Parts: sequence; structure tokens; C-alpha cells
Amino acid sequence: MTPTLALAMDLIRRASVTPEDAGCQELMIDRLSAVGFEADRMRFGEVNNFWARRGNQAPLLCFAGHTDVVPTGPANRWASAPFEPNLRDGLLYGRGAADMKGSLAAMVTACERFVAEHPDHQGSIAFLITSDEEGPADDGTVRVVHALEGRNEKIDWCLVGEPSSEQRLGDVCKNGRRGSLSGDLVIHGVQGHVAYPHLAENPIHSFAPAAAALSTEQWDQGNAYFPPTTFQISNIRAGTGANNVIPGEVEVMFNLRFSTELDDARIRQRVEEILDRHKLRYDLTWKLSGNPFLTPEGALIDATVQAVEEVAGYPTRLSTAGGTSDGRFIAPTGAQVIELGPLNATIHKVDECVAVEDLELLSRIYQRLLEKLLA
Repeated sequence: MTPTLALAMDLIRRASVTPEDAGCQELMIDRLSAVGFEADRMRFGEVNNFWARRGNQAPLLCFAGHTDVVPTGPANRWASAPFEPNLRDGLLYGRGAADMKGSLAAMVTACERFVAEHPDHQGSIAFLITSDEEGPADDGTVRVVHALEGRNEKIDWCLVGEPSSEQRLGDVCKNGRRGSLSGDLVIHGVQGHVAYPHLAENPIHSFAPAAAALSTEQWDQGNAYFPPTTFQISNIRAGTGANNVIPGEVEVMFNLRFSTELDDARIRQRVEEILDRHKLRYDLTWKLSGNPFLTPEGALIDATVQAVEEVAGYPTRLSTAGGTSDGRFIAPTGAQVIELGPLNATIHKVDECVAVEDLELLSRIYQRLLEKLLA
């Protein structure tokens, strides 16, 4: 059993359902401290985070990730217990195997080997680890980044271990992410009896034309790095449960994933213009989860592309697709950010798994990246 596999299994055994850490971070801190990292535990609210650094010179390469995982769902639907790592047919099963305890293990073992071979390496290496990525993300990476800025610690390059790969390990790296803007909308009507619609105002009917307009609106054309912005309704709730009552209001949840062609202020304005044009009475609450970010070609992109090619033997593809990640909090500081991790096919699913051979391959790619940037 390789050190990477053994560590991944130890991490999976800890039932760190967000925002719990369940001892994962202390396990990582012990390993990193043994090779010269100085750890700073940062707890905000109910969330455990840590920042560990080796060296005090620039440039600073940071590995970022999270120890928290999503709930397992019904445990009886898993072929094996979700927090008991299980090896079957060359795969490691367990909650967090791909998202992202496998990546965390690969980061640690890559650094252990690199430091052993290059004890006097250039620059600095750091870890920024949270247990609040799968939850609200209010007391995790964003708070650590704020603390680092307050003491003038600047990240130059950041590798986030999110599961970016699609068909084989390393075939896709994320060099940016779309922004995410959500809205909670309440359309007001007048409740009444379905047999007397002239005495009521059905908010579902009132909203329908606006919903069509919002869903067919061409928000932008996208660009060379991002697809066009999309609008999606994710939930609609209305009614009393009776089939003879016109509801008094309808609640609508929606989300826009937007490109760098737009900003959230312009999106809000356009959505509200459409609602107003349809003469709706409404309340609307917005939540911006993150702005879009993009890392252009540079030292980090070049080193990552080369590391995948040299270790895995095939090229990688840069992408900005998918959901948000904690990279959205790190990129605004001026850091170059790349995401590279295992296959994403089973993340958040029952029987989440990662290929055993991919764990060691990922660790070797991370080590090669270290060699290219800091050796």
C-alpha cells in the first residue's frame, strides 16, 4: 500500500460531514509538521481551518482544499459503509474519496517527497485547508484569506485539489470558474377560491410570462474562456395543498452562472427590469456566491500543463466549466489559481470512489509541479 493510499484511507475514516472536520486537519498537520511546516490553526465560528507554511520567502505556492464532505445519503444504499474505506477492483470507495480527501493525501505525500529531495527549495510552500467548503463557506477559506491579507502574506500560485478530471486523471484542469448569483423571489397575488378567479389573483399565472422571458433571455455571448451566462429556476413552491384554493403567493428560487462579460450588478438590474415589465408585485433577495475568475497563461498554467504531460503522458485541457470552488476567494488577491484533482464522475454520489492508481499518479503530478516552480 502506497503512503498516498494509506493517508487517503485514514482521512476517509473520519466522518467529517460539513462543517465537521473530525480530526482530519490534525492528521494533516502532524504529517506536515514533521517535514518543517509551521501550522496556524484558525477557527472561525464552528469551522476549523488551518494555514501551514514551510519557508518565508517568495514565491509562495499554496495547496488549497477542504476536509469536509457532503452527507452520505442513506447508508444502506452504499455497497460498503461510507466512512469505512473499502478497496474493490482497483477502486477506493468512501465518502470524500474523490471530493477531496484523495487530493489532500496526494498533496501531503507530494510535499513529503519533494522536501526530502529538496530540503533547501526556493520560495515557500503552504496549505490552506478548511472544513466549510461544502457548506455555507462563510467561515472557511474566505476568512483565512482575509487574515492572511491582514498580515501581508501573499499567495503567488494556488493549486486547488477539486476533482477536475473527466475521463482520465489530469485530462482537464480548471483555470477559472463562472460567477454564481442566486435569487429568492416571492411573487404576491391574492388568495381565493378556484371557482371565483375574478375575486383572486393567481401569482403562478402572473409569473409564467416573466419566467418564460427570464429563461429565454440572452444574457451574453460568453467569450473565448467562458460559455454564455445561463439562468435556471431551481425550485418553485406555492399553494396550500388543496386543489380548490388559488395561492396567495409563489416562491421561486433561481440561479445565474455568469461569465466575465457581466457583473452581478448588471444581472440584478436586468432581472428586475423583466419582472417590472410584467407588472409583478414581488420581493427579491439576492445572494452572490462568487464572481467569475480566470487565470491566464503564466508560470502556474505552464508548469501544470507540463507536469501532467510529463507524468501522465497525455495533454490536459483548460476549462472554466462546473460549479464554484474556494478558488473564488483566493483569485481576487492576485494569486494565479488552478484546479487539478481526481475524476469527478462519482462526487456527491452513493459509492463515491477514486482509482487507487490515480492517487499515486496525482501525487506525482503535484510533486512535479513543485519541482518546476520551486526546485
